[in-house]
Amino acid sequence: QVQLVESGGGLVQPGGSLRLSCAASGRIFSINVMGWYRQAPGKERELVATINNVGTTNYADSVKGRFTISRDNAKKTVYLQMNSLKAEDTAVYYCNIAGVYWGQGTQVTVSS
Repeated sequence: QVQLVESGGGLVQPGGSLRLSCAASGRIFSINVMGWYRQAPGKERELVATINNVGTTNYADSVKGRFTISRDNAKKTVYLQMNSLKAEDTAVYYCNIAGVYWGQGTQVTVSS
């Protein structure tokens, strides 16, 4: 059984920052790709960023230059540092491990 526990969401004003964390536990011994996705109301879930086990990253065009994904392999944890947040970043953010396992989602709301 693999569990993913997300934290760090919340309400922030436009231009503000948040840091999301996602820790994996259970029977998972090596993780190649870790990533973050988001789903806004009435929209499909979309890729935000991914990182593989050698640190290669990939970002959606809409977040390039504002978001940074990182990981701690020893802790089986992936992070998403979100800066210069905009109202259109409002969504439920989900972490994904190895393309298989999903976190429960954490709400990010950007509003004044």
